[in-house]
Amino acid sequence: MSIETFLPQAFVFLVAAVVAVPIARKLGLGSVLGYLLAGVMIGPFVLGLVGGEQREDVLHFAEFGVVLMLFVIGLELEPSMLWRLRKPILGLGGLQVVVSTLALAGGALAFGLGVKPALAVGMILALSSTAIVLQTLAEKGQLESEGGRSTFSVLLFQDIAVIPMLALLPLLATAAATGHDAGHAEATGWLTGLAPWLQTLVVLGAVGAILAGGRLIVRPALRIVAAARQREVFTAAALLLVIGVALLMKGVGLSPALGTFLAGVVLANSEYRHELESDIEPFKGLLLGLFFIAVGASIDFGLIGTRPGLIFGITLGILVVKGAVLFALTRVFRLGLDSALLVTFALPQVGEFAFVLLSFARQEGVLQAGTADPLVAAVALSMAVTPLLLLLNDRVIRPRFGTREQEARPADAIEHRAEVLIAGFGGVGSTIGRFLRANGVGTTVLDSDPERVDLLRRIGLRVYYGDASRHDLLETAGAHDAKILVVALNTPEATLGVVHMAKKHFPHLVLVARAFDWADTHDLIEAGVDHVVRQSLEPGLRLGVEVLRRQGFRAYQAQRAAQRFLHHDLESQDFLTGKRREDRKDYLSAVRARIEDLEEILLRDRRDSDQPRDEGWDDASLRREFGEK
Repeated sequence: MSIETFLPQAFVFLVAAVVAVPIARKLGLGSVLGYLLAGVMIGPFVLGLVGGEQREDVLHFAEFGVVLMLFVIGLELEPSMLWRLRKPILGLGGLQVVVSTLALAGGALAFGLGVKPALAVGMILALSSTAIVLQTLAEKGQLESEGGRSTFSVLLFQDIAVIPMLALLPLLATAAATGHDAGHAEATGWLTGLAPWLQTLVVLGAVGAILAGGRLIVRPALRIVAAARQREVFTAAALLLVIGVALLMKGVGLSPALGTFLAGVVLANSEYRHELESDIEPFKGLLLGLFFIAVGASIDFGLIGTRPGLIFGITLGILVVKGAVLFALTRVFRLGLDSALLVTFALPQVGEFAFVLLSFARQEGVLQAGTADPLVAAVALSMAVTPLLLLLNDRVIRPRFGTREQEARPADAIEHRAEVLIAGFGGVGSTIGRFLRANGVGTTVLDSDPERVDLLRRIGLRVYYGDASRHDLLETAGAHDAKILVVALNTPEATLGVVHMAKKHFPHLVLVARAFDWADTHDLIEAGVDHVVRQSLEPGLRLGVEVLRRQGFRAYQAQRAAQRFLHHDLESQDFLTGKRREDRKDYLSAVRARIEDLEEILLRDRRDSDQPRDEGWDDASLRREFGEK
C-alpha cells in the first residue's frame, strides 16, 4: 500500500472509530460493537469507502493487535495464577473444543458434507473470538469474576488448539487434492526439510528460549534500556520484544499470540511489568480497534442478500450448538449459574482465527469455495452479534434467571458476632480491619474471594467467606445486633448493591462506605450512606502535604492547608450532591464556585499566617518543628 492510498484509508478508519465508538458507549453498547458498526458503515456494502483488498490489508495488519493483547494479558497473570487455572484450561477448555467440534461436524454431515470436510468445519467453528470477548469483558469489569476466568481459560486453550488444527487440516485434504497440495502438509518456515523429531526439538527449544530468555536476557536488557531514561526507547524495546517473540513463534509454526502470552507470563513478576503494560496499551487498543473495524467491513452483505436463509441459518445454528455445549460443560464443572450464563453468552461466536483456517482449508483443498464463502459470512456475523448477546445476558437473562453469582462453595458458618461488620477485605477493608483490631474494636468480616479468605485465616485474621449482598448472610453475621457496616467492595456497583440491601433490611445500621470517584460519592450519599470516603482523597492530600514541604512550606503549614482542604471538601460532598439532582449546568457552576472558594480560603489563610516560608530547611528541622506543633 503506497502513501497515496494509505493516508486516505487511515483517515477513513480513524474518522469511523472516532465517530462510532463514543456513540456506541453513550448508548451502552460498548466500544467493540461501535468498532464493528463503524466497519459495516464504511465497508463496500454501505458507504463503499473501503474496498476488499484494502480491507484485507488492514485486517492482516491489525491482527497484530491480538498478539499485543495476549502479551498484556500475560503480564497480568502470574505463573502461580496460571497454574491455579490448569483445571479449567485443560478440562473446560479442552472439552469445549472437542465436544463443539464433534457437534458442529455432525451438523455439517447432516447438510451433506463429507466426513473430512465436516470435521474441518467442526474444528474451525469450535474456536471463539479472543479479541472481541476479552475486550468486551474487560470493559465490563468481568474478567476477574469466576465466569470471566473460566472464559479466559477456554480462550487460552483454543489459542493453543490452533497449532494442531493447522497440522491436521492438510491431512483432511480430499483424495483429488492430495497429490496437488501435498507440499502444503510439510513443515514451513525454519522447520522445512527437518526430520519430524528434529522439528519437535526446535519447537520445544523455541518455547524454552522464551521462558528462559525472559528471566536471563530480557530483564537485564530492560534494566539497561531503563537506565537511559528515554521513554521512547523503552517503548521501542517493548515493541521489539513482542515482535521478536512473534517472529520466533511464526518461524517454528506456532501461534504468535501464544508465544507473546508466554513472554508476558514470564515477565509478570518483573519490576518492569507496569511500564511494559503502559507502553504497549496504546498500540494494542488502536490495532484492536482497526481489527474490529476490518471485521465489520468484511461482512459480505451481497452474499447475505442473495442467500439470507442459508447465512442466518448457519449463524444461528453455530450460536445455538456452541451455546448449548458451553452451558452443559459449565454446569458439569459446577460453575455458578451466573458464571455459566456469562461463559455461554460470551463464547458461542466463531473467532478471528477462523478467517485464517478457512483460507488455509481452501488452499489445501479440504473445503470448496461454495462451502467456505457462506462460512466466512457466518463467522463475521457471529462475531458482530457477540456484544449484543452479552448485553442480552446482562440486562434480560441474568436478572431474571440468574442467582446473583452463586458461590463456588457454601458460605461459611459465622460463629463470631461483633458490633462492626466489614464487607470486603481487600486493600482498603483489610487496613480498616487491622486498624480497628489494634484499637481493641472487634469486627466480623465477609469476603467473596475464597483464596483471599483462606490466606487471611492462615495469618490469624477472622474472615468469613460469603457474599455480603445477601441479606440472609448479613443477618447470620449478626447485622440485627451490629451497629456499623463498613462497605469496602471492589466495584461501585457491588458497593451500591450492598448499601441498598442494608438500608432496606437493616435500617438501624450506620453505613460507612468507600467511594471511587465524585460520581460514586454522590450515588452513595443519595442512597443514604452516613459517611462516604473517596479512596483518592486521603492519599492525594498526604502526597500534596509532602509536595508543599518540599516546596519550602513549614510542616505545620502544610498540615493546616490539608486539614482546611479536607474540611472544605467534605462540606462540598453533600452540597454538590444536592446540586447534581437539579441541573447539570448549575452543578458545574457550583463545582467551579466551590473550587474558587477553597482557593480564596487557603490564600487568606497563608496571608494571615505569621510564619513565613522557609528559604532553607532540612528533614530533621521539619520533624522537630512538626513534633513541637
